[in-house]
Amino acid sequence: MDNREFDVVVWGATGFTGQLVVEYLAKTYGVDGDLRWAIAGRNQNKLDAVRRACLPAAQREQLPILLADSDNAASLAEMVQQTKVICTTVGPYAKYGTPLVAACVEAGTDYCDLTGEVQWMARVIPQYQAAAEASGARIVHTCGFDSVPFDMGNWFVQQQMFERHGLYAQQVKARVGRNRGAASGGTIASILNMMEEAGRDPSIRRQVANPYSLYPAGTPSGQDGADQSGAVYDKDFGRWTSPFIMAAVNTRVVRRSNALLNFPWGEDFRYDEATLDDSRYKAIRNSVAGLVGMMALAVGPTRRLAQRFLPKPGEGPTQKQREAGYYEVFFLGINPADRSMDTLIKVTGDMDPGYGSTSKMLGEAAVSLALDKTTTPGGFWTPASAMGDSYLQRLTASAGLSFESVDPGRIKSVQI
Repeated sequence: MDNREFDVVVWGATGFTGQLVVEYLAKTYGVDGDLRWAIAGRNQNKLDAVRRACLPAAQREQLPILLADSDNAASLAEMVQQTKVICTTVGPYAKYGTPLVAACVEAGTDYCDLTGEVQWMARVIPQYQAAAEASGARIVHTCGFDSVPFDMGNWFVQQQMFERHGLYAQQVKARVGRNRGAASGGTIASILNMMEEAGRDPSIRRQVANPYSLYPAGTPSGQDGADQSGAVYDKDFGRWTSPFIMAAVNTRVVRRSNALLNFPWGEDFRYDEATLDDSRYKAIRNSVAGLVGMMALAVGPTRRLAQRFLPKPGEGPTQKQREAGYYEVFFLGINPADRSMDTLIKVTGDMDPGYGSTSKMLGEAAVSLALDKTTTPGGFWTPASAMGDSYLQRLTASAGLSFESVDPGRIKSVQI
C-alpha cells in the first residue's frame, strides 16, 4: 500500500465527531507534514465548511476532499483504493457500516471505527474474516471510549505485572472512578438501534448477553458469566459498585484481545467492569436507574418517547464542556496464588469521554495503523491486539491519556 495517495481518509468528516477528528489531526499533524490525509463524505459544500472551520485560510486547499456515498459501492471502492487507512465515524454501524467494511476488505485497506455494536461486530467478523486475511486488510473496531481505555488498560496492567513478577494476572477488575461527560448522540443511536434489532430477533438478545460473543469462531468460552446487574460490595476496592453501562461492550473486546493474542493471560482469564460508588445507597440508586432506563429503551413506545429527549447523532457539547470533561479507570491485576503480586494501574483521559477523548483516540488509531510498523496481518482485531505498545505511546504522547502505576496499598483510598 506504499504507493497509495493518502495515509488516512476520515469518512464522515461532516458529522459532529468526524469534525472533531479532523480538528485533532489538523492540530496534531498539520496538512503539509509527514501524514498524508484527506476528508471524505457525500456533500462537497459541507466538507468545504469543515475545512473552513478547522483550518486557517492559507491551508484549507491543502486538505484534499473526496466524495463518496455509502449507498454507492463503486464510489466507496474508489475512495478506499486511494488510502492506506479509512477512519470512519458514520454510525449506527449496523445500518451504515457494512458496505464500507466490505470495500476495505476487498481493497486490502486498513480500517478503524467507533462502534460499540456487539451484534454488528458478531455478524461482520465471521462474514469477512477470511477475505480480510487474504487481502491483508486490518479491521479494528471499538477505537473510542468503548473500548480503548479498557482494552489498553487491561493490556498495560498485564505488561506491568509481567515485568515485575514474571507472570500475568489471572483476573483483572476494571473500576470506573471519577468522570464527567455525557454519552454521545452517536453512541445513543447505536444503543437504540441495537435495542430495536434485539426486539425483532431473540437470537440477537442472546448474542448481546453472551459474555464471549466476540470470541473467534470455534474458541471454547472461558469462566466469566453475565455482567454485573446490581449493587455489589467489592472487598478489594473497599467500595460499593454499580453496573457500568459500557461493560457489555468492553468486556467482550478485552476477552477477544486475549484470544487473538493466543491467550497470554490464560484460557481461564477473567475480566469484569463496574462503577465505583461512595455508598451502598448510591450503588443501589444507580443500579435501579440503569435498569429502569434499559427497560424503557427495550420497549418500542417508550424507546421512541425517549428519543425525543436524548442527544441525537450530530449533536454534542461545546468545546468548553468537552475540555471540562475527564475520566479515571482503575485496573487491578490479581494473582490468586499470591496476592502480594497484585498490580494496580490508573488510566485517565483529559477530556470528556464521549467526544473530546474519543475523537483523539480514533485519530491516533488511524495514524498508528498507517505509520507504525507492526507484524499484524489482515483480519479483524481489537485495539490492543492490533497496535499494542505503538498505540499506547501515541495515546500518551498526543491523545491526552495517561497510564500510571498506583500502589495497591492505596486501593481503598482512591477518590471517586
